[in-house]
Amino acid sequence: MHTRIQTALTQLETQYNIRILYACESGSRAWGFPSPDSDYDVRFIYVHSAEWYLTLDEGPDTLNFPVDDELDLAGWELRKALKLLRSSNAALFEWLQSPVVYAEVPGFRDSLAVHLVNCWNARAGLHHYLGLLRRGVEQDLVGEEVRLKRLFYALRSTLAARWIQQRPAEVPPMEFRQLRELLPLELHEEVEELLARKATANEKTTIPCSNAMLDFLRNAYDTGLAERNTLPVPPSTDPTTLLNEVFQKWLPIPS
Repeated sequence: MHTRIQTALTQLETQYNIRILYACESGSRAWGFPSPDSDYDVRFIYVHSAEWYLTLDEGPDTLNFPVDDELDLAGWELRKALKLLRSSNAALFEWLQSPVVYAEVPGFRDSLAVHLVNCWNARAGLHHYLGLLRRGVEQDLVGEEVRLKRLFYALRSTLAARWIQQRPAEVPPMEFRQLRELLPLELHEEVEELLARKATANEKTTIPCSNAMLDFLRNAYDTGLAERNTLPVPPSTDPTTLLNEVFQKWLPIPS
């Protein structure tokens, strides 16, 4: 699959006349709880040729492709990515922490990652993870049997939300193993067993969910909703000037 991913990225560069600055894994394989049949969620940041930026109107800034059973590819143009960084987009913050990097122009990730703390908005981050958790408590985890995959999605979102509530100045880590330190002690053994199960289960596996786990997720959601507006407002320092420098650094030189 890594060979297929590298080939796909190279073909995209040729087909769309772009340069991929960074490509990473963004799903369960990066979070730390893949199933054997989990697909590969590849996300990338790219830049066009100089001429693309020298027009009156901005062109499309996203590349999306049909998902097959193995590979899910999508990318954001550099200007779009930096605007999302400025607005504290939680998904982009995760991409820049991914432990699985498929391609990178040397120094690119570091040039963005250094701005994560200054661009971090705890309220926006909490809103993002509560939105993901809402699907869990209202749709995915409401039957006698629940999809193991969806349970882990809800659990990871819950722990990221707790991280923000307890440490609002810190960007929550992407990887589940780091978020697990916020698990209640009474759930440690259950989560260990679920991780072992998921490592051998397929994406559609369902399991009964314990009352203790459901209560934890629902209470975390209610607490997050009650507390999200009490989080500190981020500093008023505008990062635009610094991000403009990053933008200009990685733009191609006009011919």
